[in-house]
Amino acid sequence: MPVSFAIRRRRMWTALGAAAAAAAIAVPLTIHSAQAAVPPPEAGWTTVFADDFNGGANTLPSGANWIIDTGHSYPGGPGNWGTGEIQNYTNSTSNLSLDGAGNLRITPLRDGAGNWTSARIETQRLDFKPPAGGVMRIESRIQMPNVTGAAALGYWPAFWALGGPYRGNNWNWPSVGEFDIMENVNGINSVWGVLHCGVNPGGPCNETTGIVNNRACPGTTCQAGFHTYRFEWDASVSPQVFRWFVDGQQFHSVSQNQVDAGTWTAMTGHAGYFVLLNVAIGGAFPNNNSGTTTPGPGIVPGHPMVVDYVTVTTKGSGGGTTTPTTPTTPTTPTGPGGGDAYGTIQAESYTQSAGVAKQTTSDTGGGQNIGPLGNGDWAMYPNVAFGSNAAHQFQARVASGAGGGVSGLVEVRLDSLTSAPVGSFAIANTGGWQSWRTVPANVSSITGTHNVYLTFTSGQPADYVSVNWFTFAH
Repeated sequence: MPVSFAIRRRRMWTALGAAAAAAAIAVPLTIHSAQAAVPPPEAGWTTVFADDFNGGANTLPSGANWIIDTGHSYPGGPGNWGTGEIQNYTNSTSNLSLDGAGNLRITPLRDGAGNWTSARIETQRLDFKPPAGGVMRIESRIQMPNVTGAAALGYWPAFWALGGPYRGNNWNWPSVGEFDIMENVNGINSVWGVLHCGVNPGGPCNETTGIVNNRACPGTTCQAGFHTYRFEWDASVSPQVFRWFVDGQQFHSVSQNQVDAGTWTAMTGHAGYFVLLNVAIGGAFPNNNSGTTTPGPGIVPGHPMVVDYVTVTTKGSGGGTTTPTTPTTPTTPTGPGGGDAYGTIQAESYTQSAGVAKQTTSDTGGGQNIGPLGNGDWAMYPNVAFGSNAAHQFQARVASGAGGGVSGLVEVRLDSLTSAPVGSFAIANTGGWQSWRTVPANVSSITGTHNVYLTFTSGQPADYVSVNWFTFAH
C-alpha cells in the first residue's frame, strides 16, 4: 500500500474484479487458526528470511529483522510518504506490538484532537531477489483490519516490497521498482496487486496507477479472516514474470516483455528489495476508491491489521537450494587473505584495510573477528578464486551491539573500492558484539579470481557490525 513516494494517485477501481476472480486458478481452501506456524519451504526451496512474530505481548517486533519508520516521511523524502496519507507513524506499542500469541498487530488510533497515529515497518535486509535463473517468493498471512462500510472509510493496509536503492535516496521511485503484494482500502473485500516501475507520471507502468489487478478474497472476506498473500518473481523462465497470489490462487501477472529493457533492468538489476508492512489512514488510493476525501466522518479507529508471519523463500536454477549451508569447520585460505571462495574466509585474514581492528571472538571455533566496524571501514582479501561455476550467494558470520536505530550494510565489491557492490545485506543489533548469527545474501554472478573487498556503509556514524568469517556458494 503505502508506497513511500509520489505514488498512489491511483486506481479509480470500485468494482471487485469478478472477471479476474473467475480466471483465477481454483485450489482447495484451508481454514487456519489465528496463529499458524511459519510453513516449511517446499521441496527444492530454501527460506532466506522468516519472522513468525513470536514474543511477549505488548513488545515490539525484532530489531534485528525490522526497522520501525516514524513520522510523516523519510528524512528529506516526500511529505506524507508521497501518498497523501495523514497519520503519524510511531514506535509506540499502542500502534505496533506483538500480541503474545504469535501475531504482529498494527493498530491505527485517533486522539481526542483528531490526530491519527499508526505504524509502518520494513525489513533490515534490502537484498531479496531470486538467484540467477531461480525464483523468489515473498509471502505473509494477514487479516486485514476487520472493519467495513463507513467505519472503514480511509483505512489503507498494505504488504509490499520496494527496491533497495530507495533506502537513503527517497527520490528514485518508481524506477527502482515496487511490488504491492497486498493492498486494500476502505474495508472493501478485495486484494489489489500492483507493479510500479519506470517514470512518474506515465511510463510503461502507467504511473501513478501502476500495472494493477484485484479480486475478492476466496471464501471468508479479506476483513473477516486470515488469508495468505504471495508475490513470486520467476527468473527461471524467459521472459521473466512476476505473479501475485491470494490463498494460492493467482490473480495478477506481469511479464518482462510488457516493459522496455531499460525499465526492466532498472528495477531488477540492483541488489534486491526490502519488505514493508503498514496501515495508513487517508490518501490518494482510499480517496480514488470512494470518490470522497478520506478519512470519512464515520471512520472508527482501533481496528488492527494482524500479521501471522512473513517469509521470503528462493529456489535456485534447476530446483536446487539457494542458501548455502553454514560451514561447521572453518577452512584456512590457501594464500594470504585469499584462497577458495567456497571455503570459509576468516575476516581477520585481510591484507589491506581502513578502520579495521581485530579482537578475540567468543564464536564457535575461537580465533579472532574484525570490528566493531562503521561507515567507511573496509577490508581487502586478495586472489579469491571463484572458478568457472559462478557464485550466486554470499554469507557472513556477524554480530552487532549497535544502539537502537543504528544499522548499516555489509557489502561485497570486486577488485576496487569504487566498484559497485555485487551484493549486500543490512544488519542491526543482534543482542551484542559477540552475539553471532549467519546472514545470507544474493550476489551477482561471480567467476574467475578477484580481490574481494568487504565495505561497510551506514547513514549513522556509530559502529554497527563485527565480522568473524564469510564465504560464497553457487
